[in-house]
Amino acid sequence: MGDTVVHLHKNTDPPTDTVTTLTVVPEPPAAPPVPLWVRSGRAIKTAVTHDNTRTAARAVARHSLYVAGGARIVGRRAWDGRTAARYERYMRTAEAAGNFEAAAEWEERGQRFREARHRRRMDLLHSPLDVAKGAGISVGMGIGGLVLLGIAMAVATKDVTDVVTPLMAVVEFINLMITIVKVVWGPALTIGPFLALLALWSVGAHQKAAPQWALPPNTRTGEGEPITPSIVVKALRDLGVPALRKAIAEMGDVGASMLGPIRIAGCGVEVDVTLPSGVATNEVQAKRRKLAENLTRHEHEVFITIPEAARTVRLWIADSGALDEPIGPSPLVTDETMTANYKTGKAPWGQDLRGDAAALSLYQRHLLVTGLSNQGKTASLRALALWLALDRSVQFWIADLKGIGDWAMFDGIAQVLIEGPSDDHVVQATEMVEDAVEEMNRRIEERRRDPGIVFEPLIVLVDEAQLAFMCPVKGEDGRPYGGSKATSRYFMAVRKIHNQGRAVDVLMWQGTQDPTDQNLPKLVREGAHTRASLVVGTESQAEMALGAKAVRGGAAPHLLRQGLDKGTLVVASDGITIPAGQASITVRTHFIDDEPAAEVADRAKALRHGVATLRVIDRDAERDALADIAAVIGETPRLRTDEVLKRLHALDTAVYREWNNGRLKRLLEEHGEEPKKSHGLMVVRREDVARALANRDADGSASAAE
Repeated sequence: MGDTVVHLHKNTDPPTDTVTTLTVVPEPPAAPPVPLWVRSGRAIKTAVTHDNTRTAARAVARHSLYVAGGARIVGRRAWDGRTAARYERYMRTAEAAGNFEAAAEWEERGQRFREARHRRRMDLLHSPLDVAKGAGISVGMGIGGLVLLGIAMAVATKDVTDVVTPLMAVVEFINLMITIVKVVWGPALTIGPFLALLALWSVGAHQKAAPQWALPPNTRTGEGEPITPSIVVKALRDLGVPALRKAIAEMGDVGASMLGPIRIAGCGVEVDVTLPSGVATNEVQAKRRKLAENLTRHEHEVFITIPEAARTVRLWIADSGALDEPIGPSPLVTDETMTANYKTGKAPWGQDLRGDAAALSLYQRHLLVTGLSNQGKTASLRALALWLALDRSVQFWIADLKGIGDWAMFDGIAQVLIEGPSDDHVVQATEMVEDAVEEMNRRIEERRRDPGIVFEPLIVLVDEAQLAFMCPVKGEDGRPYGGSKATSRYFMAVRKIHNQGRAVDVLMWQGTQDPTDQNLPKLVREGAHTRASLVVGTESQAEMALGAKAVRGGAAPHLLRQGLDKGTLVVASDGITIPAGQASITVRTHFIDDEPAAEVADRAKALRHGVATLRVIDRDAERDALADIAAVIGETPRLRTDEVLKRLHALDTAVYREWNNGRLKRLLEEHGEEPKKSHGLMVVRREDVARALANRDADGSASAAE
């Protein structure tokens, strides 16, 4: 058995696993206080860098600099007004741009200014004596006049003291003025400098004569900043064309050699850019919007064209906002003495982007104007017709298929005027064009017999011609009036005039909307010598309007702004001056409203001595042939029989198509008259037709009485 140990005393020591150790951590020493100068510095830094402080400091600097800038501007204006510095500055600018003709003109103007200034200075040598003499005479005459007035008063009042009353009244008035000056002079000296500073501040604020950093945020956009070589190169570098960016970075002059001289061009500048190898011109053309934004311009303020030089693009960059300003009235409205000449003259149509006058020759050129609705198509087309109407030799046959009175002022100018949008009006317009084909053929036959004959120009104008191409009506022979096939009457008539009309001065003018292959067939649009387009929806429509060559050369009517660029046309024609190397030109046309258009038309009517205008007829009504003859003769004393027949055909082709000289003669003979000869030609006289109408009415009255 093992031994057992028994402890007689209680163990008072705690078990080792339950012992808790308390550690007393002494408190850290107190942090030293932040010095006052540190706290002040932090507060000052916070206050100085706060946005409100920066805004306030910028405002103080801005308005102070406005005063300094205003003083500089006023001083420069005064210096330019007193010296020839302005002319020298313009001369240096023209020389830098390579425009030596303008430089010579500014030099001549500067010389004339110096001569006039020299004469004024020479006159100052004599002016003190002249002033003294004039003042003495004026004072003497004034005193004498006052004394005479006093004598008259003394005689009237019988008081001899009234002799000096007017003179003393003037003396008292002078004394009053001196007193007023004494009172005002002190405050004026005090307030005057502040008013001067306020005036300088106003000039500086108006001209934004402060650095960019001091201007308000809404005016520190950089929009409209002057175009410099570095800005153009930077805009091209950031265009997003990798090959172009890499080439500019590798150039020793960082791209400066790419640029030609920056030339002033109207309301903007122009610069040619020779692209480095590996960069195509269409890559730059495709990024027009980005390039414009890089140049701090809107897209419509930058135009990219392709000049004759290889691998070159020509940039025209407008002054900011310049294209949104109106261009002013047409010379047709402002110059009442203006006349026109179909053969040698040019119609004043508007201004190009440079601000130069854009004039269009209409001589033997078919015309097509197209674009979206309500963008100024009719107004631009009508402006050309109004100018040409001032040439009394030009004849007009007009079909307005809109029919809201846009061409109403041509009543009395046009020999045919059709107005209305219905299918019946389209039929009338088609037959009018077919009559023009007959007239063209007649002229061709006469030209064969007499090669030296000269014909009066005939303008066949159809506005809203898309209605004619889309017309579903068919004639009695089953041929459709509309369409773009060989069976289409309107299409084929226009094609015939396009093919041969120019040779005998029968010309086709058309205005259409929203061109497509259906409402403006390819053969018709390509038959026009002058093609002009307002804003259109797509690039494919731009090619329909102007041709693929013009669009590839930079013509971009699809990039015009709908509603904002009303009346702005992109024109492809040899009848207008287009800068060398370009396929088109952008023209901002003059707008002639209805009232001034009517005034121009009245001037044209005065030149023409009255023209009987044939309007749309009611086909269901029975024709009065004798009255129709009187209508087509109008106010003309006599008219050749072939001309009367031609006008009758235009009036109603269905009724008068088979008429000839014999039929016309028999009609007049039935009423006691007949055609007579004048200078070897058979003519119908107005007085004979009027007498025939009177005889018929008299016979009718007698029959009714019986």
